[in-house]
Amino acid sequence: MPPGEAHQKADNTSLGDLLGEVTRDLSTLMRQELELAKAEAKQSATRAGKGGGMLVGAGVAGHFVLVFLSLALMFALGALMPLGWAAVIVAVIWAIIAAILASIG
Repeated sequence: MPPGEAHQKADNTSLGDLLGEVTRDLSTLMRQELELAKAEAKQSATRAGKGGGMLVGAGVAGHFVLVFLSLALMFALGALMPLGWAAVIVAVIWAIIAAILASIG
């Protein structure tokens, strides 16, 4: 609005009307900001959910890697000794790793 129109509007409008406009504008602004914050929070939550799902998938895949590597070690040791003893050795190795991690954590 050009400066001349603003001065003319200010001269013709009462203080109560001006305060009413300011209040209405602030209310509209707050409502719009709240809607924007909700939209941003929803977008962030969606992105975090997808990322969390990917991390869970990576954890499951990593677990399978450890299981199959342990089986491979057990069968490799089974070529040198009875398979039962090879399984015990692999289990003891994992027990030692678990004990070390538990003592550190």
